[in-house]
Amino acid sequence: MAGRYDRFHQGDRPDDNRERGQRDRDRVLYTAALRRLAGVTQVVAAGEGHVFHNRLTHTLEVAQVAGRLAEKLSKEQSELAETLGGINADVVEAAALAHDLGHPPFGHVAEETLDKCLQAHALDGFEGNPQSFRVVTRLESRHRDFSGLNLCRATLNAILKYPWHRKTGGGKKQRKYGAYHSEGDEFAWARELGPASEVKSVEAELMDWADDIAYSVHDMEDFYRAGLIPLERLTEDGEAQAFLKEVFERWAQEGDPVSNEVQKELERTFDGLREFITALVVEPYEGTSSQRWALRSLTATLIARYVGAIGLAEPAADAEPRVEIHERAQAEVRMLKQLTWHYVIHNPALAAQQHGKRKVIRDLFEIFDSAAQKATPQEIAIFPIRHRESLQKVKAESAEPEQDCARIAADLIADMTERQALDMHQRLTGNFLGSVMDVIVK
Repeated sequence: MAGRYDRFHQGDRPDDNRERGQRDRDRVLYTAALRRLAGVTQVVAAGEGHVFHNRLTHTLEVAQVAGRLAEKLSKEQSELAETLGGINADVVEAAALAHDLGHPPFGHVAEETLDKCLQAHALDGFEGNPQSFRVVTRLESRHRDFSGLNLCRATLNAILKYPWHRKTGGGKKQRKYGAYHSEGDEFAWARELGPASEVKSVEAELMDWADDIAYSVHDMEDFYRAGLIPLERLTEDGEAQAFLKEVFERWAQEGDPVSNEVQKELERTFDGLREFITALVVEPYEGTSSQRWALRSLTATLIARYVGAIGLAEPAADAEPRVEIHERAQAEVRMLKQLTWHYVIHNPALAAQQHGKRKVIRDLFEIFDSAAQKATPQEIAIFPIRHRESLQKVKAESAEPEQDCARIAADLIADMTERQALDMHQRLTGNFLGSVMDVIVK
């Protein structure tokens, strides 16, 4: 029987005073991949003049919420938790710390660009979730004899928000997936814990809900403080109606329309949510003591509400989730996310930035991929040493060197901070040559 705390590779260091879930948490916490997230934006660049969340601060908050969710259910429903496979707060927190390690510079813009570039090589594309799984199983290094962090089975399973390989034919399972086929052995090994095929574990469900909570609440907080989301104007029916109209039309254009019944329910949910918000937020943010208190009270109350909205349930069928989330809480979180989409992500100024970011990522991939395919000493000199080592191994051993070289080029780009990506683009395109003393990434 598959053990929750088994490790994929034998010969790991002996156990110490920590439980294995604690060791996993510590392994992720001290990675270079986690530190890199301080240089990757959540929605907008950190240098915009306001203290926005970056991917690292977001990740730390997801980990904190995820740990509290796990502790709550372990305490309140301990017997059912054991029946459903177990809940370990350290495992859930470790998975939360790892969930965005593969998030590339410039976020979803880079994901989409790298995905198109890699699919041209007949690969299964690029997406942040399988890249995170690849980081912890393949790209990070902590042992001389094997790659990856060698996390225990339960932690790897908890990272898999989307426990399937990429599907074809369109739909969510083509856009979102948990592992590339190159990590198929580790994926299959982790999934031996279950539950049924393509159903995420209880611990993965908790990590996923924690991500939704942190994303929806803290992005709203950031952009209200920056003056981009006018929470105080939501009392105006015209403002609320314009927001709802745009959201439902955008969903329809994206191929994800909602029925009239669901639309009416979401409208009622949003009416209740804006009433609650505007009871505390009554004016544009200027940073007064009363405004700071009101905003902190708002975010703390919302997080507590959504942490309290979950419970475990014995599934009637294998395909059903093991964690029940109150429908109203899910609807509120969904609408809070849309505030950021409506007021920030669809801002024309951000769209112009995104155009430039796509070009940077596309240019970098074309340059690195071309160099990797040629693999002459002069060409691969633009790669950091560890990526050169990977390229040399691919050329010597791989049955599909073209595909593997393209994947290494994407790995390199996804491992950069945004500053590194911009600097490297300037140097490789000749726009700014830098100094001979400049380090090639790391």
